[in-house]
Amino acid sequence: MKTKNKSSFPSKYWLIIIIVCSVILLGVEQVTDGTGPLRMIANYTVIPMQKGISYVGRFMSDLSENFKTLEEMKKENKELQTKVDELTIDNTRLRQEQYELERLRDLYKLDQNYSDYEKIGAHVIANNGSNWFNDFTIDKGSNDGIKVDCNVLAGSGLVGIVTEVGPNYARVRSIIDDSSNISAMILSTSDTCIVRGDLKQMSDGRIRFEKLANNDNEIEVGEQVVTSHVSSRFLQGLFIGYISEIEVDSNNLTRSGYITPAVDFTKLQEVLVITTTKQELLKDDTNDSKKGD
Repeated sequence: MKTKNKSSFPSKYWLIIIIVCSVILLGVEQVTDGTGPLRMIANYTVIPMQKGISYVGRFMSDLSENFKTLEEMKKENKELQTKVDELTIDNTRLRQEQYELERLRDLYKLDQNYSDYEKIGAHVIANNGSNWFNDFTIDKGSNDGIKVDCNVLAGSGLVGIVTEVGPNYARVRSIIDDSSNISAMILSTSDTCIVRGDLKQMSDGRIRFEKLANNDNEIEVGEQVVTSHVSSRFLQGLFIGYISEIEVDSNNLTRSGYITPAVDFTKLQEVLVITTTKQELLKDDTNDSKKGD
């Protein structure tokens, strides 16, 4: 015997019930002027959903605008960075030109100070790999009139002497090199001394002088030292530097001390080379004397 399911209810009746309830609710909504149960149901269901949809829409719109703004900012940033790079390059070039102009002005002044000698300008193209320009190469040679024993100037005075010459290059040994010995004199008294190169002393920014007579001539710190007239390879009167320290030797016959060079031997870039050597000048003077006789 079959048992009938009491909970079964035809679906068409459910549809009729829902329609009737909806009509009743609509009628109540009209009577209550929009404050009825439908309104209440909408407040709890439809309106929050609408707010959510509206929020998502605004969020997506803002996100799109943010992406657009970000791309514009990236583009502007790239353009600004390009301008900054260009300005940096221009500034660096201007600073280099300014430094070069200052160096050329110094060389011009140096040229004027030794206007009696013929000179040629040259660029330093290599050194011996140390921090000091004690032995370096320039870009001018025998094709430009440079010879061995030509004196080399830079900064405010004497740099060194040419030791080797090729057609388009020359090597220079500076006065700070360990093998350098120069016959010099104190400008104010004409007392002679020997200036010796010493790279160890250059760490303190100085070079040594020796064998200065301990006589009645008072010599103080700050006195100028130049090449002497008795030097066999250096022209007379080339500025070497200033006395920074002086003392009497233990033999009580001579004095020695230190000189601050007139040239910065860490930053040599351009030099002036006197194209006439001391021997050529002496030879010309001898010939002139013979002609006079």
